[in-house]
Amino acid sequence: MEEQTVLKALAALSQAHRLRVFRTLVVAGQTGLTPGQIAEAQQIPAATLSFHLKELVQAGLLTQERQGRSLIYRADFAQMNALLAFLTENCCQGDACAATPSAPCC
Repeated sequence: MEEQTVLKALAALSQAHRLRVFRTLVVAGQTGLTPGQIAEAQQIPAATLSFHLKELVQAGLLTQERQGRSLIYRADFAQMNALLAFLTENCCQGDACAATPSAPCC
Protein backbone atom coordinates (compact mmCIF):
# COMPACT_ATOMS: atom_id res chain seq x y z
CA MET A 1 0.00 0.00 0.00
CA GLU A 2 1.34 3.41 -0.92
CA GLU A 3 2.08 5.94 1.80
CA GLN A 4 -0.27 8.56 0.25
CA THR A 5 -3.15 6.07 0.36
CA VAL A 6 -2.39 5.31 4.00
CA LEU A 7 -2.29 9.00 4.87
CA LYS A 8 -5.61 9.62 3.14
CA ALA A 9 -7.26 6.72 5.00
CA LEU A 10 -5.88 7.74 8.38
CA ALA A 11 -6.92 11.36 7.81
CA ALA A 12 -10.46 10.22 7.00
CA LEU A 13 -10.62 8.10 10.15
CA SER A 14 -9.23 10.86 12.36
CA GLN A 15 -12.65 12.51 12.66
CA ALA A 16 -15.04 11.08 15.28
CA HIS A 17 -18.18 10.82 13.13
CA ARG A 18 -16.30 9.16 10.27
CA LEU A 19 -14.62 6.69 12.61
CA ARG A 20 -18.02 5.75 14.10
CA VAL A 21 -19.60 5.42 10.64
CA PHE A 22 -16.73 3.22 9.44
CA ARG A 23 -16.97 0.99 12.51
CA THR A 24 -20.75 0.73 12.07
CA LEU A 25 -20.24 -0.45 8.50
CA VAL A 26 -17.57 -2.95 9.57
CA VAL A 27 -20.13 -4.46 11.94
CA ALA A 28 -22.77 -4.51 9.16
CA GLY A 29 -20.42 -6.61 7.01
CA GLN A 30 -21.11 -7.33 3.35
CA THR A 31 -24.79 -6.49 3.76
CA GLY A 32 -23.94 -2.83 4.17
CA LEU A 33 -26.33 -0.06 5.16
CA THR A 34 -28.26 2.76 3.55
CA PRO A 35 -27.49 6.34 4.56
CA GLY A 36 -30.81 6.42 6.43
CA GLN A 37 -29.84 3.39 8.49
CA ILE A 38 -26.42 4.87 9.24
CA ALA A 39 -27.91 8.25 10.18
CA GLU A 40 -30.37 6.57 12.53
CA ALA A 41 -27.71 4.38 14.14
CA GLN A 42 -25.26 7.26 14.63
CA GLN A 43 -27.72 10.13 15.21
CA ILE A 44 -26.08 12.19 12.45
CA PRO A 45 -28.09 14.63 10.29
CA ALA A 46 -28.38 13.53 6.64
CA ALA A 47 -26.43 16.50 5.21
CA THR A 48 -23.58 15.96 7.65
CA LEU A 49 -23.57 12.22 7.02
CA SER A 50 -23.40 12.75 3.26
CA PHE A 51 -20.19 14.76 3.68
CA HIS A 52 -18.61 12.11 5.92
CA LEU A 53 -19.59 9.24 3.60
CA LYS A 54 -18.05 11.09 0.64
CA GLU A 55 -14.78 11.51 2.55
CA LEU A 56 -14.66 7.82 3.48
CA VAL A 57 -15.40 6.74 -0.09
CA GLN A 58 -12.69 9.06 -1.46
CA ALA A 59 -10.24 7.61 1.08
CA GLY A 60 -11.01 4.14 -0.28
CA LEU A 61 -12.44 2.87 3.01
CA LEU A 62 -16.04 2.47 1.81
CA THR A 63 -17.72 1.27 -1.33
CA GLN A 64 -21.00 2.63 -2.62
CA GLU A 65 -23.52 0.66 -4.68
CA ARG A 66 -26.85 1.71 -6.08
CA GLN A 67 -29.66 -0.79 -5.55
CA GLY A 68 -32.79 0.56 -7.16
CA ARG A 69 -33.38 3.96 -5.60
CA SER A 70 -31.13 3.28 -2.61
CA LEU A 71 -27.40 3.65 -2.05
CA ILE A 72 -25.74 0.91 -0.06
CA TYR A 73 -22.47 1.65 1.71
CA ARG A 74 -20.07 -1.08 2.78
CA ALA A 75 -16.70 -1.12 4.45
CA ASP A 76 -13.98 -2.04 1.97
CA PHE A 77 -12.45 -4.92 3.90
CA ALA A 78 -9.59 -5.44 1.44
CA GLN A 79 -8.54 -1.81 1.90
CA MET A 80 -8.98 -2.03 5.67
CA ASN A 81 -6.82 -5.18 5.83
CA ALA A 82 -4.18 -3.56 3.62
CA LEU A 83 -4.10 -0.54 5.93
CA LEU A 84 -3.69 -2.75 8.99
CA ALA A 85 -0.97 -4.77 7.25
CA PHE A 86 0.89 -1.56 6.34
CA LEU A 87 0.71 -0.32 9.93
CA THR A 88 2.02 -3.58 11.36
CA GLU A 89 4.44 -4.80 8.69
CA ASN A 90 7.55 -3.82 10.66
CA CYS A 91 6.13 -4.80 14.02
CA CYS A 92 8.61 -5.86 16.70
CA GLN A 93 11.63 -5.04 14.51
CA GLY A 94 11.09 -8.19 12.47
CA ASP A 95 10.91 -10.53 15.48
CA ALA A 96 7.85 -12.67 16.08
CA CYS A 97 5.23 -10.64 17.92
CA ALA A 98 3.90 -11.72 21.28
CA ALA A 99 0.34 -11.42 20.00
CA THR A 100 -0.79 -13.83 17.32
CA PRO A 101 -2.32 -11.92 14.40
CA SER A 102 -5.95 -12.68 13.72
CA ALA A 103 -7.23 -13.65 10.31
CA PRO A 104 -8.06 -10.74 8.02
CA CYS A 105 -11.69 -9.62 7.89
CA CYS A 106 -13.75 -10.72 4.93
